[in-house]
Amino acid sequence: MPAVITTAPARPAAARGLHTADVAAVIVLAAICVAALLTFRDFGMGWDDYAHAEYGGLLLRLYGSGFTDRRALSFVNLYAYGGGFDMLAALAAKVLPFPLFETRRLVGAVIGIAGLAMTWRIARRLGGPLAGFVAVTLLATCPLYVGHMFINPKDVPFAVAMLAATLGFVRAFSEYPHPTVPTTALLGLGLGLSFGTRVMGALAAVPAAAAFLLIIAAEARRSDLRAALWRAGEFLLRLVPALVVAYALMALIWPWSVVSPLNPLRALVYFSHFFEKPWKELFEGALLSVAEMPRRYVPELFALTTPELFWALGIAGIVAALAGAVQRDRPLNRRASLVFLAVSVVFPIAFTVVTKPAMYNGLRHFVFVLPPMAVLGGLVGALLAERFGGSARRKALIAAAVLAVGLAHAVIGMVRLHPYQYTYFNAVAGGLQAADGRFMRDYWGLSLKQASQALLDALAARGELATREHKVKIAICGPQRPVRLALGKNYPTDWQPQGADYAISLNEFYCAPLDAPVIAEVVRDGVVFARIYDIRGRDIPSLLTLAPP
Repeated sequence: MPAVITTAPARPAAARGLHTADVAAVIVLAAICVAALLTFRDFGMGWDDYAHAEYGGLLLRLYGSGFTDRRALSFVNLYAYGGGFDMLAALAAKVLPFPLFETRRLVGAVIGIAGLAMTWRIARRLGGPLAGFVAVTLLATCPLYVGHMFINPKDVPFAVAMLAATLGFVRAFSEYPHPTVPTTALLGLGLGLSFGTRVMGALAAVPAAAAFLLIIAAEARRSDLRAALWRAGEFLLRLVPALVVAYALMALIWPWSVVSPLNPLRALVYFSHFFEKPWKELFEGALLSVAEMPRRYVPELFALTTPELFWALGIAGIVAALAGAVQRDRPLNRRASLVFLAVSVVFPIAFTVVTKPAMYNGLRHFVFVLPPMAVLGGLVGALLAERFGGSARRKALIAAAVLAVGLAHAVIGMVRLHPYQYTYFNAVAGGLQAADGRFMRDYWGLSLKQASQALLDALAARGELATREHKVKIAICGPQRPVRLALGKNYPTDWQPQGADYAISLNEFYCAPLDAPVIAEVVRDGVVFARIYDIRGRDIPSLLTLAPP
């Protein structure tokens, strides 16, 4: 019989050990804060950064102009996304002493750390301080989450927004059927931020409905259906203000959503079908259309790109949560919260496996699944630690030791890969070297920042730096904006190699290896991320292996 997750122990005698776990969790959060402050400037720009920064500026102009400058409402396809992160970063850049794109990295780190804190809070609320410590440690050492929190303007803010909604639901279920005003406000905040970031916030309805139906069914069994429905109606009525708050917040950060009442539905329909011309990406060593990726794409990448201890405890947590949810002698509100968390992880992955949508860019679209999975892993981790017996302090120390050993590969990998933590592959995959040539790595093109600096260093050593009178032309296979920003106006860039002096190329399948001297490389963990070629006087027909889509 699987282990059953119960509730946090409330024994006063455990205070000393619980305090130890809380201190350990705070140390983990503090370490991430320090690391973020020391490294946020290291992360480069990706393919979408410039467009997102421009979108944030246009949204501020929309409000600053009294809604007369409406360019944000038709900008590329970003109008169909919320711009809360982009607006916040644009505002922060006005007051912080950093360039815009460094500010965006710092703001992303702050939001990601807020997600870590909420993960700790949810797990601690449901399983006690030891569960909170295990959960926050699992997420803080997950390279997929940590790497994306610096660089991803959509998926990590969405994940943190969904996490705020999760905390709101957990609190609401614990107070059923009379949620308090702070809980209602928190739930409205989370739902508003979720929908206002991505229309995929609608996914929260499925775990919420599952937990809500569990409560109704259990109460109907204990008393009668009419009384259960009456309490359910009272609960929903008290949550109406949360919907009002959510709609107002959604309107603020996603103004296009309220230009027409049907726009959120239009966005949902738009994103339910692949809205771009399909291209090919590398998966298991083969080039496959993103619209034809196999159903195993998401489960397999979860198994290969998250730390083994993370997904092992997460899967065990799902099983234990569902087992605990059917135990009638357990508190009903806790059972509802466990169902909510388990469905939050299982449903998005199962839905993807069944419907087989276009899949690309690894697991960046599924970052929002990581926090609830870490919470469940924390709950089952604390449950396992309890079986060692002894004082609560001893259990906390045992948990810390197991986490240190089990997550060592991930932590060392993040250090060695910096600032490309999001390209991590675990020991099951054979590490990054084994994944090289089989899966996409630097699909966001972050390494072009370091490649640009490497080119400048090489030119400086040769005494060949460009000047206003003598410009140096750069051909690029990858996003051009990062190179332009790093090199400046004296280094004009182009996709075409004809007439170029040097080429900067990502080491991805779509960039052709060139028959030219390599003057520098960006390498992490034995894998080349980008190369700089000297192509002066050489006939290079194209930088690409495939025609662009």
